[in-house]
Amino acid sequence: MRVTVIGAGIVGGAIAFHLARRGGDVTLIDSDEPGMGASSHSFAWINAFGKEPRHYNELNRRSLDCWDRFARLLDADIGLRWGGHLTWASDCEGGEALKAQVAKLQRWGYAARLLDESEMARLEPGLRPGRVAAAAISDNDGHVLPTLAARACAERVAEMGGRVMANSAVTGLDSSGGRISSVLVGDECVECDAVVVAAGVATTEIAGWAGVYVPQQESPGVVVRTEAMPPTLKSVAALYCPPLEDGQPEVHVRQGADGVLMIGEGSQESLAQDDSQAHADELVARAARYLPDLAGARAVPVPVGYRPMPEDELPVLGYAAAAPNVYIALMHSGITLAPLVGELAAMEILDGARVDTLEPYRPERFA
Repeated sequence: MRVTVIGAGIVGGAIAFHLARRGGDVTLIDSDEPGMGASSHSFAWINAFGKEPRHYNELNRRSLDCWDRFARLLDADIGLRWGGHLTWASDCEGGEALKAQVAKLQRWGYAARLLDESEMARLEPGLRPGRVAAAAISDNDGHVLPTLAARACAERVAEMGGRVMANSAVTGLDSSGGRISSVLVGDECVECDAVVVAAGVATTEIAGWAGVYVPQQESPGVVVRTEAMPPTLKSVAALYCPPLEDGQPEVHVRQGADGVLMIGEGSQESLAQDDSQAHADELVARAARYLPDLAGARAVPVPVGYRPMPEDELPVLGYAAAAPNVYIALMHSGITLAPLVGELAAMEILDGARVDTLEPYRPERFA
């Protein structure tokens, strides 16, 4: 089966990798280098903390458990790190909300728990949390270097006989009998039996060429990086710190296997667009209030990135009724979901399966 995958970020790369593993004749296309789109801007936290409704939480939790196996299959250093996610609230209202959230996650069977300040200090001796009304850790969370993971997917696809077309913009879809027969890349027609559209924010436009409606929100976000530093976070993979002042977003920190710290603020709804050096310096300074070892770290601003964000914030997965051989793969939590989505999508594409787990996320809900 000839399958063309449009988009070589972490989601498209994972789908292409699993298709190639299963013997598919895969062509993987990206307008940039693999992993250099939204994946390169991601905080890359592997988790299901705070993800609702329950079916979506369980999808993320199941994929979280797939990451170790996925890394072994890729057989590459992708910067995968575990250690959990530590967060706390500094006011009574936030503390009660955090306790309620942990109680819900525990009812759902997610490994989250409350902890006290002494355990916080044991886990992160360099942390200065200030006032703690309540604190929690989700022990199984981690993070990854998504550009390395996406690049490894593309390399394995090529090693298994697939074709990787980097820096190659898709310019159109050629239809025949209601199906897409080829993908246009410049002057070339790449013939195919099925097309996977996993192009991040460009998914809406490309799917539209096939008559498939996939609405998205506009979701800009800003992260900053530091230079490589000695281990600043000793145990946990991700740290979510409360706002320092009223009306200010929270700040989150993680340190990669390369020693680089990534710092962000707010949530996916914060719509941050200030990618100036001054804002980067300010974010590092705020993080340093909690992690004094960051004092003096040089901030490296990252240009504002636009995150894939379906209109209802839930994944869009599956074949589209308007174009029956076009498979849509669009989601915000692409880092967490990539290993599981890659495997399930390959089953649906190559075996003709219809996976019950994915029913809440079909493209038809926007028809």
